[in-house]
Amino acid sequence: MRLLSLFPTRSALQSVALKNPLRSVQVVRLASGHHHNEKEQEPEDPWADNKPYVPPTLKRRTFDEFPVPEGSWQEAYDKQQKSHGLQFAVGLSFLGATIFYMWYKDPLDIEKVFGPRKYMKNPPAFFSPTLEPRFDAEFRQQTVSASPEVVRLEGASLPKDSVAVPVRNATATSDTSVTDKPVPAKSVPEAPPRKSASVPPVGALNIPAVPTHVPYLIIGGGTAAFSAFRAIRANDPTATVLVVSEDSYNPYMRPPLTKELWFSDEPQKQGLRFKQLNGKERSIFFEHEEFYVDPKLLSSSENGGVAVLKNTRVTRLDPKEQRVTLQDGREIHYDRCLLATGASPRPLPVLESGGPELMKHVTLFRGVDSFKELDVALKTAKKVLVIGGGFLGSELACSLARQGLDSGLQVLQVYPEKGNLGRILPEYLSDWLTRKLRIVDGVRVYPERFVKGAKLVNGGITVQLNDDEEITADHIVVAVGVTPNTDLAAGAELEVDDILGGYRVNAELEARSNLWAAGDAASYFDVTLGRRRLEHHDHAVATGRTAGDNMAGKGKPFWHQSMFWSDIGPEVGFEGVGLIDSSLETVAVFARPDPAQAPNSAQVAADLKQLESLQKDNAGYSALSSPNPKDDYRRGVIFYLKDKIIVGVLLWNIFSHISLARKVIKDQKTFGDLGELAKLFALHDDDDAAPEKSSVKPPTSAPLQK
Repeated sequence: MRLLSLFPTRSALQSVALKNPLRSVQVVRLASGHHHNEKEQEPEDPWADNKPYVPPTLKRRTFDEFPVPEGSWQEAYDKQQKSHGLQFAVGLSFLGATIFYMWYKDPLDIEKVFGPRKYMKNPPAFFSPTLEPRFDAEFRQQTVSASPEVVRLEGASLPKDSVAVPVRNATATSDTSVTDKPVPAKSVPEAPPRKSASVPPVGALNIPAVPTHVPYLIIGGGTAAFSAFRAIRANDPTATVLVVSEDSYNPYMRPPLTKELWFSDEPQKQGLRFKQLNGKERSIFFEHEEFYVDPKLLSSSENGGVAVLKNTRVTRLDPKEQRVTLQDGREIHYDRCLLATGASPRPLPVLESGGPELMKHVTLFRGVDSFKELDVALKTAKKVLVIGGGFLGSELACSLARQGLDSGLQVLQVYPEKGNLGRILPEYLSDWLTRKLRIVDGVRVYPERFVKGAKLVNGGITVQLNDDEEITADHIVVAVGVTPNTDLAAGAELEVDDILGGYRVNAELEARSNLWAAGDAASYFDVTLGRRRLEHHDHAVATGRTAGDNMAGKGKPFWHQSMFWSDIGPEVGFEGVGLIDSSLETVAVFARPDPAQAPNSAQVAADLKQLESLQKDNAGYSALSSPNPKDDYRRGVIFYLKDKIIVGVLLWNIFSHISLARKVIKDQKTFGDLGELAKLFALHDDDDAAPEKSSVKPPTSAPLQK
């Protein structure tokens, strides 16, 4: 410190000068050849050269002062751009490689924080031969004990002096699977501790075939169940969902069973595949088999998943204890449960009374099993009777008749209504559709009839109708509606709708605390149209999605206005939304085809004159509700009215406008001129705007009213 004090700082000198302004300080420069402390040398000011710093003035270089590159400027620019592009490519490659390494190896265990990675759907916790063993690479080979109810992991349920290790048979081929053989513990070195904390410890792990507790339980394996567990997994990627289904198949879509599948080739039928409108082939199943987790491994699945327990029926539900009992007595506790039990086809007692031999010739059409049963029966049958004139019966009758044109199959149809879809369509449109099925499709229709009796005669069935007429058939298909499955309501003290059927639910589709209902079995309150229960595909998807979101904690109300669609052959397709009931007042607005297609010009002129008179009077739109039954209804809109308010809209051969129909129903307004409203639905668009239809001509070709 003393040495440092010999060299006074600039600030120290300034302070001395200020304190002793009269005292002069001599500073002698030291240089070779000079004497020290010469008295005759004048004192020197140390701050004489301390001038304020003035930064140099920066002068912008001119263009001529820049270095001139060799060659042209364009060549120099291209060379520089190539250099920059190469640097960018190298940096981008390095970044991509880093991201891939972090994603593939996951050295920081990111999946524990952000959930499972998305390159596999519901990755199982154990090795699956159809999926890459990325998640389960650290798991040892599992073995299944002799009991089908218990899965034994290696090392479980073994004596203390033995452990199970994979031992490959020396004489086995390369395809031989690994087997577990007990080996004395002394001959096996102790395994190092596992790095991943998510791996279940090897110990006494007796995993039952059915989990005793699941966070999410879905009763029923239809469309609503699929939509629900998809919504649950979307909100909670690691959710564990168990689906208990009485069906033998994974969730699938039902509409193709009455339409597209019947026009598929034999290999497609066997694989339950069909061609869509865009020409692409697809399966009726929503997900492939590898999507689902084995129910035995659901509890130990690291990333959750969806398991389907097939051919299993729930016999009892206890909402208080949050517990269900299966048909074999096993119990499953749940945190949240969904009732997606669907509906069952209604049988005909008059046929059941004929005995088991007669019932072998009867198919209650509902799902895949009934489709396969009917497909086998049609290979030998020459005449088939379809009982029912609703959606299912009419679609089946049309599909079977068209499919049997080459084989000579004759299709008969019996129903109590005046015409096909008589409870849905206005009477004149139902009559037109009935004539179309008769003339174009070749179906022998018996309207306003019902089966009074049936008996076996010479290997076939003779059916007696209510007017005592007898018809014979080789096989009978029953499609007279469904009944919602509400068997669990009695023991669970759930409220059932006495009029509509189904479990009564609130706006969030909740029947009880932590218990929801969706699909065909749910009776919900529509804020616009009142309490309803629907049996359509779109409704099952929408209610299942809302119920799944609410099971995951979203708390969403169900405000969706579900729609339906139907195709009666390639000439007729329609979509509907709201209250579609023929008992309501209806107003129909149909597009008039090209006058050149009319049988005579006089009829065209009369129709145009009538149209002009109707347009002058706003109240005259009600006259449109009873068009001529001989008209050719190619394209139109039917409005269903209740107290002059539109409560339902049916789009006849008009597509992709259902959202507009929903808005019309939601507004709950009265319209003076429904003809103008119908124009919003592209009533007069070219035929190219709609899906391509067959060139088969409907039974009549008279001009239509607008």
